[in-house]
Amino acid sequence: MRTGYERKGIRTSVRYRSPVSAVIEITDLTVRFGDVTAVAGLNLSVESGEIFGFLGPNGAGKTTTIRTLVDLLRPTSGNVRVLGRDVRGGAAEQRAAIGFLPGDLALFPGLTGRETLAFFARLQRRPPRSREAVLDRLGLADEALGRKVSTYSTGMRQKIGITIAFQHDPQLLILDEPTSGLDPFVREAFLGLVREAPKRGATVFLSSHVLAEVESCADRIALVDGGELRLLESIDAMRRDRPRHVILRYADGREERRTHAGDPAALLATIDTTRLIDVEIRPAGLEDTVKAALQHGSER
Repeated sequence: MRTGYERKGIRTSVRYRSPVSAVIEITDLTVRFGDVTAVAGLNLSVESGEIFGFLGPNGAGKTTTIRTLVDLLRPTSGNVRVLGRDVRGGAAEQRAAIGFLPGDLALFPGLTGRETLAFFARLQRRPPRSREAVLDRLGLADEALGRKVSTYSTGMRQKIGITIAFQHDPQLLILDEPTSGLDPFVREAFLGLVREAPKRGATVFLSSHVLAEVESCADRIALVDGGELRLLESIDAMRRDRPRHVILRYADGREERRTHAGDPAALLATIDTTRLIDVEIRPAGLEDTVKAALQHGSER
């Protein structure tokens, strides 16, 4: 079955190289559910100490891939190694070194916030040294932690999930759509935690369908669609190549619209400033950005 990008005539060839320092190594990963292929021959590696953005529209195969990383789902074929070991080994020390936030977070409604954090800390087998600092950053007060999870809003549950992932200073953070339900202030606090994680030696695998979020903190991004890898690029290259939608408004009522990709200085040189009264420049959305990056890559 052809993917959305293929239907639009976009092609890409992504070369795969697994570095010696890889914290995550995905080799020829395929996951099928009956006749449906959720992930098709995925090759990907994430290096130690990097923030890696994993992008794609809903249904692209992101969550299926992540579930194989934490051994909640077994591959139909291919191999997945995390922290130097096959995930199917299931070693307790390997699991303890991972901080995981699932996209479908489920908590025990009868436990309080504090009891929930303590329960997961016992499973993690590491002292929750960072718990209080994370709670403070996210704005979760003692009063809220004393209440049962059943009384929590979606945003409060997500804060608990984030704290669970970060509280034991894991070596690897695997975060699936982590900002779902968060207000803008808490979202920025969370992204601050992500940016700081490599400073203490952690690696972050961050899944999202929001390009701007990932762009604000990631070193590299991969984009999947239809279960296949469509783009693997550094954020710097992505910013350089991303298109911008430009609207020029003139005093005589004219309005000119154009799309520009590449060096913004080249754009400015082409604008007629005679009687120009307003300029609106907006970065393109995810799909347009990906189109431009793929096209640029094929031209190289």
